[in-house]
Amino acid sequence: MPKLTIRTEAGESISHDLVEETYTIGRSPDNSIRLDDTSVSGRHAELAVVAESCYLKDLGSTNGTLVNGQSVTGVQLRAGDRIRFGKVEASFECEPSSAAEPLPHLEEVATRPSDSSARPADFANASPFQGRKTKKDPARNAVFAAVAVALLAFFASMIALALMKAPAF
Repeated sequence: MPKLTIRTEAGESISHDLVEETYTIGRSPDNSIRLDDTSVSGRHAELAVVAESCYLKDLGSTNGTLVNGQSVTGVQLRAGDRIRFGKVEASFECEPSSAAEPLPHLEEVATRPSDSSARPADFANASPFQGRKTKKDPARNAVFAAVAVALLAFFASMIALALMKAPAF
């Protein structure tokens, strides 16, 4: 049976067996699980129990809900998850189902090296970065070269004008 254990500032633990379908968690007295702490919102979070899974949803609380140190808005809880509602710490515990099937037995598989290490015939590129798709455009390169020559001529003429001496009157 899933269980939510709240740790108070005084150091005591309060466990809640999760037998209902939904629980509301917060500071307000009308919540299923009441947390009397100013860092907890009136309606802080909701906990839904579906079959053997538990889902936690933050209800837009002011100080947020953290699961294992990560801020969440909705998450499926797993056994051992550490939860924080504002400054209040809790943990989620769940006993493994007795109807769970055992894991299959692992078998040893014999391996052998490859006969050849030649590149496959259809091999193109192993890089995750594809090659350049665009080809060089000679007309574009000619335009860039012409603009560069024009700019150099312009700057050279400006320097020549600056170095010329003005006639004396």
